[in-house]
Amino acid sequence: MATATVLRFMQKTAEDKALRQQLETLLGVGDGNISSEVELDAAESEALKGERAPVVAEFAAKNGFAFSVDDLITVVDAFQQHQKGELSDSDFARLLGLSASDNTSAIGSNSPLKRLARYMGRTYLGINVGN
Repeated sequence: MATATVLRFMQKTAEDKALRQQLETLLGVGDGNISSEVELDAAESEALKGERAPVVAEFAAKNGFAFSVDDLITVVDAFQQHQKGELSDSDFARLLGLSASDNTSAIGSNSPLKRLARYMGRTYLGINVGN
């Protein structure tokens, strides 16, 4: 599924410094790390959904992550809606075409949902949620 490819590309920005720096230059805003809801800031979201979207999709394809501009916008919109509490975890996963098992197997235990839960739990509740 193409949204899974977008998510893999986004995750790669946390792991690959050169990719992250190139993306930062392409976007002209943020730090290039768009790997999760926590890392994706408002300026990066708007750039990814706006006129920079075709350039980012082309850049991703050159790096082995083929997806459409619409796929990119769908994922960024879902991240924004989930950040605002407009989408539940299950609706978020469904919108991105992930089942509960896909969320752990296709993306791994370091999925955006799991990272967000860990971050929020540590930051606001003082607990370590999930692994």
